[in-house]
Amino acid sequence: MSEEYKAKVFKSGNSLALRLPKALGLKEGAEMTLREEQGKYSFEPAHSKRKIDVSKFAGTAPWLEPLPREDFDDSRRDWHLLGRDASGA
Repeated sequence: MSEEYKAKVFKSGNSLALRLPKALGLKEGAEMTLREEQGKYSFEPAHSKRKIDVSKFAGTAPWLEPLPREDFDDSRRDWHLLGRDASGA
């Protein structure tokens, strides 16, 4: 069963804002996605990629070494297939 709440629109700077009831359980600073469809509005939590803060533990395992990059290798290129000589010119 859904609940019904009243909310008030007010001016905040040069924008309009919507004051939502605390009973909705939203956290301050939460990002929301707002949709308008045929004059009706709906909102839901925005799906954002979570970022990991490594500042607290970065460098705490000095015995670990970075892995070599595998996206670049030093293998010989077949430049002749592109109509170029071995120097890439």
